Amino acid sequence: MTYTIAEPCIDVKDKACVEECPVDCIYEGPRMLYIHPEECIDCGACEPVCPVEAIFYEDDVPDEWQEFTPINAEFFEDSVTGLGSPGGAAAVGTTDKDHPKVEAWDA
Repeated sequence: MTYTIAEPCIDVKDKACVEECPVDCIYEGPRMLYIHPEECIDCGACEPVCPVEAIFYEDDVPDEWQEFTPINAEFFEDSVTGLGSPGGAAAVGTTDKDHPKVEAWDA
C-alpha cells in the first residue's frame, strides 16, 4: 500500500508534504504533486501537513477521487513522463508534464 495525492492538490502544490517526506518520494508536475508508489515507505508523515487534505492512505481515498491512485502510479510510467523510478524527487526537480488526466482537469 502507499499514499495517494488527489484532486485538492491540483493548482495548489503547497509542498509542505515534500519538506516532511523522509524518503523524497513526492514529485512535482506543473499542476500537482505525485507520490511514487514504489518509493513511498508508508510512514504517513506527509498526510497531516497537507493544508488542503489532498493526501490519503491508498485504502482511504474518497470515492470521488479513486482515479487518483492509478494517476499517481501512472505518472511514473515511461509512456507518461518517462521518470520510472529515479530514487528521489530532489534530483529530478519539477517535471514538464503532468498525468494527462491532470493536464486536462478543469479545476
